[in-house]
Amino acid sequence: MPTAVLRIFAPQQRAEHIALLAEEMLTLDDLSIVVSETEPDDPMWRVDLFAGVNIAPSDLEAEVRAVLADEIDGCETRAEAIEDADWVAQSLAGLDPVLAGRFFVHGAHDRDHVPANAVGIQVEAALAFGTGHHGTTRGCLLAFDRLLKRTRPQRVLDLGTGTGVLGIAAAKALHIPVLASDIDAMSVVIARENAALNRAGQAVRVLHANGMQDRHIQTAAPYDLVFANILAGPLVALAPSIARAVMPGGVVILSGLLTHQERAVRAAYRAQGLIPVGRIVLNNWVTMTLAA
Repeated sequence: MPTAVLRIFAPQQRAEHIALLAEEMLTLDDLSIVVSETEPDDPMWRVDLFAGVNIAPSDLEAEVRAVLADEIDGCETRAEAIEDADWVAQSLAGLDPVLAGRFFVHGAHDRDHVPANAVGIQVEAALAFGTGHHGTTRGCLLAFDRLLKRTRPQRVLDLGTGTGVLGIAAAKALHIPVLASDIDAMSVVIARENAALNRAGQAVRVLHANGMQDRHIQTAAPYDLVFANILAGPLVALAPSIARAVMPGGVVILSGLLTHQERAVRAAYRAQGLIPVGRIVLNNWVTMTLAA
C-alpha cells in the first residue's frame, strides 16, 4: 500500500531543528523522520516525514502544519504518496559513515570499512538524527571519547536513547551493562534492534519510560555517567532529577540544545551543583559535559 510522506526543504541547521521538533511534538502513528542532503554540497537539506499507510498525504501535511506552524513557515513542502517499500532504508542508504573520536557510526553498506582500533556501531534506518549525523549525537560521542581518556564509568544511563547509539557506544567501549530509556515506544523498539545488531543486546537494557521517574531507573541509581540528548526544555525540567541520580564525581553529558539555549540549560544544572567542564559546538548545536 502507498505510504504518505511530507518532504520539507530547508538549510541544514533549520532542517535539523525541524526534525528534532517533529520527533518531540508529532503524535502520528508509525512516524519515521529522515534528514538528508538533497545533493552533495547543496546547502538545502530535506526532512522526510513518513507516516505510514493510514493517513492521506494532504492530511499529513495539515497535521504537520498545525503542530509545527511557524517552524516550517516559508519552507518548500511536498506531500505525496509513495509505493510501499523499505523507504527509510532507501533514504539512509547513501549516508556516509560518521567518525567521532574512537567511534565509527555506519550503515550496513559500510560495515566492512570500520577503521582498525575504532569502535564500530552499525545503525540501520530509523530517526536520522539518531544515526550520528546530527550534531547532537556526534557531539555526545566526541564528549564521551574525551571522557574515556581520563576515566572509565561503570554505571551508565542513556536518557532519551533514540536509536540507541550512545548506549551501544558505552556498552561496547566499556564492556559493561548500560540502562537506556525513551519516551517514544517506537524508539525503544529501534534501540533494542540496533543493540542486538551490534551484539550488545544483552548489555543494553532499553526501557519505555518518561524521564527519570521509572522505578528501574531510580533503583539502578546512582550513575557515574548520564547521557541526556533530548531538547532544551526537557533538559531544564529534568535538571533536579538528573542531578539526584548522579553520584559524587560523576559526569553528565547533555545535548539537544542550540547555542542561544545554552545559558538557560547551564544555569539549571549549576543550580543543582553540576559544574560545566566541557563544551562542543557542531552546526550551532551544543554538547555540554558537567561534573558532579
